[in-house]
Amino acid sequence: MLAVRKVRRKLRMGTICSPSPSGTKTLEVCNADWMASLPPLLHNVPLSNLAIPGSHDSFSYWVDEKSPVGPDQTPAIKRLARISLVKKLMKKWSVTQNLTFREQLDAGIRYFDLRVSSKPGDADQEIYFIHGLFGIRVWDGLMEIDSFLTQHPQEIVFLDFNHFYAMDEAHHKRLILRIQEAFGNKLCSACSVESMTLQTLWEKKCQVLIFYHCPFYKQYPFLWPGKKIPAPWANTTSVRKLILFLETTLSERSPHGSFHVSQAILTPRVKTIARGLVGGLKNTLVHRNLPAILDWVKTQKPGALGVNIITSDFVDLVKYLQCFLPQEHSQRSFLNFSHPGQMLPRSSSPPQDHTSQDHE
Repeated sequence: MLAVRKVRRKLRMGTICSPSPSGTKTLEVCNADWMASLPPLLHNVPLSNLAIPGSHDSFSYWVDEKSPVGPDQTPAIKRLARISLVKKLMKKWSVTQNLTFREQLDAGIRYFDLRVSSKPGDADQEIYFIHGLFGIRVWDGLMEIDSFLTQHPQEIVFLDFNHFYAMDEAHHKRLILRIQEAFGNKLCSACSVESMTLQTLWEKKCQVLIFYHCPFYKQYPFLWPGKKIPAPWANTTSVRKLILFLETTLSERSPHGSFHVSQAILTPRVKTIARGLVGGLKNTLVHRNLPAILDWVKTQKPGALGVNIITSDFVDLVKYLQCFLPQEHSQRSFLNFSHPGQMLPRSSSPPQDHTSQDHE
């Protein structure tokens, strides 16, 4: 029964090809190669002007209840977590995705929000994903992504390393070496954002853009500075305030020189967690509010002053990805972007500073 449910979920998400009545596989529900399938009109459009689906806390589909509480938590939480029940409750609020990296990639996700940490007492300097509790090893996640990219050579991914915990210089060097070992020639050197088109990357056989929110990026040509991919964070439990924030930050988006992440997520406050302690993030905030957020996503169009990357929690819920991906071989790309000139009007007011709120 579990296997049947998983297949049904994949069919809804478009992560596998369903057989047609003739016995052949149909392509309209296959999202693993959506970039390769875009019409030629879009091959030379900067990636910063395309709409790209992403996931928030992309790695948090699994966290280890038996590991120590992460260094991203307060001393008070660490003390409480000595009680085993507390870690079980933490897990309900730490997990923000149901799908593994591979499942997200197959479903069409191309931007990954990554937070990493060393683990106390780990002598080999291994790096792990972290969101309250420790997740899988970063190396394992990178290898899973690389395996997908090898099988889908025209798909491009954005890996955004934006939070680092308990990491000294040796840890950073270890992590960067792991990135090099995992992706090799697939890594794209930092350069002009406007030059990053599908056609350019295909010609160079590059598939991976690494964003590194730490001064170490200056030492490695394949690390892009974090300022090239701002991700303003609304930090609210209100859908109305979130949508207003998303609209405001889009209107202030720089039309050149950077990508842009719209974090379509709600962030629980202490009282939110207290009220929904057992229910967890998905049942308390996401299930109830994601349809309204999705309605906003459906109204957006990409372009220099439109949306670029949009992230969400639990990307397999409702029909988040269907807002982005072309349907039934039509010449529409994401969000009806078949005519580059038809952009939603955006305010040209001068940018305001939201950098202190980047990334939850």
